[in-house]
Amino acid sequence: MAAQKDSKDGAGLPSAVVDCALYEGGRRVPGQVSLDTVMKRIDPRGGRFAWIGLYEPTAEQLQQVAEAFDLHPLAVEDAVHAHQRPKLEQYGDMLFLVLKTIVYVDHEKVTATSEIVDTGEIMVFAGPGFTITVRHGSAPPLDVVRSQLQDDPQQLGRGPAAVLHAIADMVVDRYVEVADAFAGDVDTLESEVFSPGLPVDAGRIYQLKRELLEFKRAVMPLAPALQRLSEGSLPQVTPKVATYFRDVADHHQRVSEQILTFDELVTGMLSAAIAQLGVQQNADMRRISAWAALIAVPTMVVGVYGMNFEYMPELGSPYGYPAVLTVIAVACTVIYRALRRNKWL
Repeated sequence: MAAQKDSKDGAGLPSAVVDCALYEGGRRVPGQVSLDTVMKRIDPRGGRFAWIGLYEPTAEQLQQVAEAFDLHPLAVEDAVHAHQRPKLEQYGDMLFLVLKTIVYVDHEKVTATSEIVDTGEIMVFAGPGFTITVRHGSAPPLDVVRSQLQDDPQQLGRGPAAVLHAIADMVVDRYVEVADAFAGDVDTLESEVFSPGLPVDAGRIYQLKRELLEFKRAVMPLAPALQRLSEGSLPQVTPKVATYFRDVADHHQRVSEQILTFDELVTGMLSAAIAQLGVQQNADMRRISAWAALIAVPTMVVGVYGMNFEYMPELGSPYGYPAVLTVIAVACTVIYRALRRNKWL
């Protein structure tokens, strides 16, 4: 857990801090830094900015950072409580981006209770001279993103907007991976639904649709935010960084189209499964009705002769009993053949 790394942090930092670094000219300033040191040394005009990463901070822990960087209280409240929909908000000269992360949960096959995707959240505060990231739930650590940026001083030298792009790019790339894995589940279940002779479990299809809905809610609302970031109309995002955001928006559009396709396929599968269940129920009812018709003939005849009247046909004849049995057998045979000919049996 991130909290286990806190011993590496500089003095004066909340315990939820995973990493705190100062960057100048696209390179990390060596040594551990405290919050006070960061505040004194950041200089957006000189290309020096700080990147502070936190994992599931409490309100008190985040408030310490918020007071130091003058973060807007509404954004701070969202970052503490999480469970926000993807969005981009601008508070003065600061951007606040909420990203939903998706993790694909491995499983042998889709069942009525399968968990296919797990969601987390990453909130990013990007302002003059600082980037603050807050992670919640299953959101992946950002150490890989940090390392990749540190290996590219030219990109990192573009400041907090470059960090914002790198995080958004990582999240959307995960969307692509999850969508590709999700396609396998959709294809497998589709082949089972339309395979003759295999039982159809509508519960499995419904569970797949529920997980797809969770995936959709995490991905689709991000489109307007990426559109704004790629337009170059925000003063915090330079035209060069906005160009990179256009690539992220293209990848996001691809995933969105895949999700819409999956939604249509799963809806079609669910409709087909329900239709097949209806056909199966009709076939079962016809079969039950056919056997009821066969049983009705001997039941009627035996019921008539079981009324114990003294004067009834064939009661006194020695051939009465075999004659009644013969009539029953002939009638049942005729009805059976008629039902088989009409495919009721």
